[in-house]
Amino acid sequence: MKIALVHDYLTQRGGAERVFELICRRFPDADVYTSIYAPGHTIDLGDRPVKTTFLQAIPKSAKYFRLLAPLYYPAFRTLNLQGYDLIISSTSSFAKAVRKSKGAYHICLCHNITRFLWDTQTYLKEYRDFKAFSPVIKTIFQFMRKTDIRYAQEPNLYIANSSTVARRVESIYKKPAIVINYPIDDQRFMFSAQKDNFYLASARLLGYKRIDVIVEAFNQLGWPLLITGDGPERSRLEAMAADNVTFLGYVSDEERCRLMSRAKGVILAALEDYGLVPIEANFSGTPVVAYGAGGVLDTQVPGTTGLFFDQQTPESLIATLLKFQEMSWDYDAIRDHAVQRFTEAVFFQRVEQAIQDVCGAQSLALAS
Repeated sequence: MKIALVHDYLTQRGGAERVFELICRRFPDADVYTSIYAPGHTIDLGDRPVKTTFLQAIPKSAKYFRLLAPLYYPAFRTLNLQGYDLIISSTSSFAKAVRKSKGAYHICLCHNITRFLWDTQTYLKEYRDFKAFSPVIKTIFQFMRKTDIRYAQEPNLYIANSSTVARRVESIYKKPAIVINYPIDDQRFMFSAQKDNFYLASARLLGYKRIDVIVEAFNQLGWPLLITGDGPERSRLEAMAADNVTFLGYVSDEERCRLMSRAKGVILAALEDYGLVPIEANFSGTPVVAYGAGGVLDTQVPGTTGLFFDQQTPESLIATLLKFQEMSWDYDAIRDHAVQRFTEAVFFQRVEQAIQDVCGAQSLALAS
């Protein structure tokens, strides 16, 4: 079976890209496609060839990839995937639009619906540089919604990373979706039952991550907080932070994993569609304090792997942190929870069963 792997763009290293990296590793003989590829700024594919679209030739396209939004659907439609039996797309926006040949199958690993089209107000709030162009952008996005729905009909099967995303796929695209929670690279994370006296937040510093809520809560508590990650909100957040809050910026994967394993707790205030950070914390044996909505409802067990707070406010987070501080945590049980549900082995066993259900007997040797 000839397989093509397709991702929206490889210009950064976020959660979606880390999942795509695992998919590429699982199917080493598959051909890899994307719109724009920036080696050194994204996942490590080694010497593996990556086939791109005409967007690659646009000067500084990797840096300003968000500005090219109206061009992605035409770009993906130009890709020639006619010789493939199976297409596996990894997408939160455009890659689902690729054409397949007659008799081929397209399985879409959907990280989300195209959020900037369907939640434009939040998108513009996150990227304040675009705010001045809001009226024009909203008009363009409204037109693009029709295109998004049309090309969303291409995949034979949607695999959503969470119940939240599955409901959105079914509501917006009118396509059924099955839920398979995405894994992390479990070999990368280290377990420790010894915790140091600090809490950790690890995220890109964007508005919707609500790091401001976390900073304000720890300003009031005075407890040590370390924050890894960078982004456009960093200057504003640093200006509001007290001395007990430390911004580390970008750290290596090794250092991030060490911090994850030694933290008393990992804090998340965003409404995440899925969210890999809570799972990474659990693999490290570290409990989570998270805003209780979205993907964490699929992945966390209150009282066992962490606690939820009800509102994205410092007051709600503080009340939960005070409760968290008084509890005893079984770090081994936290790690066991993650190992049983979120390893690569569990994920690919379920994905390959789903592919076999759709494609039939010819898919039995797809990973060979």
